[in-house]
Amino acid sequence: RREGSMDPNMAGHTGASPFLVSPSTGRAMTPSASYGGGEDGKPAAGDAGAAFVLESKGTWWHAGFHLTTAMVGPTVLTLPYALRGMGWALGLAALTAVAAVTFYTYYLMSRVLDHREAAGRRHIRFRELAADVLGSGWVFYAVVTVQTAINAGITIGSILIAGNCLQIMYESLAPNGTLKLYHFIIIVAVVLSLFSQMPSFHSLRYINLGSLVLAFGYTILISGACIRAGMMSNAPVKDYSLSPSKSGKMYDAFLSISILATVFGNGILPEIQATLAPPAAGKMVKALVLCYTVVFFTFYLSAISGYWAFGNKVQSNALQSLMPDSGPSLAPTWLLGLAVVLVLLQLLAIALVYSQVAYEIMEKGSADAGHGRFSWRNLAPRVALRTLYVAACAFVAAALPFFGDIVGVVGALGFIPLDFVLPVVMYNMALAPPKRSAVYVINVAIMALFTGVGIIGAIASVRKLVLDAGQFKLFSDHVIS
Repeated sequence: RREGSMDPNMAGHTGASPFLVSPSTGRAMTPSASYGGGEDGKPAAGDAGAAFVLESKGTWWHAGFHLTTAMVGPTVLTLPYALRGMGWALGLAALTAVAAVTFYTYYLMSRVLDHREAAGRRHIRFRELAADVLGSGWVFYAVVTVQTAINAGITIGSILIAGNCLQIMYESLAPNGTLKLYHFIIIVAVVLSLFSQMPSFHSLRYINLGSLVLAFGYTILISGACIRAGMMSNAPVKDYSLSPSKSGKMYDAFLSISILATVFGNGILPEIQATLAPPAAGKMVKALVLCYTVVFFTFYLSAISGYWAFGNKVQSNALQSLMPDSGPSLAPTWLLGLAVVLVLLQLLAIALVYSQVAYEIMEKGSADAGHGRFSWRNLAPRVALRTLYVAACAFVAAALPFFGDIVGVVGALGFIPLDFVLPVVMYNMALAPPKRSAVYVINVAIMALFTGVGIIGAIASVRKLVLDAGQFKLFSDHVIS
């Protein structure tokens, strides 16, 4: 069968019923009423989550801003550490390979969404696209669980690191101050709860444009500082050797791959594509090109400059390498302070983006699409639920300041299935390329390879979690990284 020739009424695999089964009710739904709404691309009646949070008004460059914020964040500062686990040749090859694979899988997922839209079912949620194509209720709930864990984890991590940024600035100005990390986390949570009241994903478009500019700003500042540090007369000795033991090399390599998968992951591409004004076909490709242009500049500049300057002594965050625990800072105070401010501001944008799925789920159940978005009927529960969500994330951030290690495990178990495995599986099932075609074979190879990488990466991340366990302390005043 030729690519794209599958019956649009089929659920994506041989023997499927022309009707879809609702995971929530267990009842059959006609295609025109399935998950994403009617044939006109509008959300189904009464779906307040779609109507309010995932409103479809954006252009391709707006989607590009959303994608960039979802992918290009302070995690780029961990890329020198990822190279540390593999060395120059293998590290840069892995960075390039993961970049190419993720661009390809995101492109395939966009094609699947376009294919379903052309068939009269425009999906605006990852979980419902997966359930439609794979035709199983358990897939729906599995994707909900994994996606929710990722989104909450990134929101918690963003609040934690933003609080740490404030703490760094405070301690530089008041070395003997009495404020603790949790005080700064509370400040971040208050600010974030105010911004979280912005009603829709689309309403974040200019904030996410600012996020893109911020990413360029701190990447250039920190990379320039790393190059300067590496050229100083008292620069750290550059040693690019790997772990002397074979098991150490293996664990370091797979931990590095897990970091790369987390850095390139987003897990919310269908929700971002949902913000596009229909028809969305073809627009996400332009958005991906915009996003990966920023990715190419920021990721390679950060990875190469940080690893060149510090070698295998590089910290898990390049900024920490510039501010060693002992000895003077390796960069001017003004530069480090400005970089920290830019990182802090972008973390707020990242937390807002990854909170949108949670807000959509909450409003789908609590809001009434028959009333206005700003009516008291919808405004009161929105303010209460979103504030409560931010408060809960802030509490976890304050209680678990070692959350970075947990996020590493979540990344291996979450980003790899959502961003590497499911897109190729859904493409092969929805568009049904011939089994002997290059596309089908490549997709199966990616699925097999990254399933194995995800399992081993998760083991390596758990190993690091166990090794760092002795440093963990609830409500600690310092972030464990």
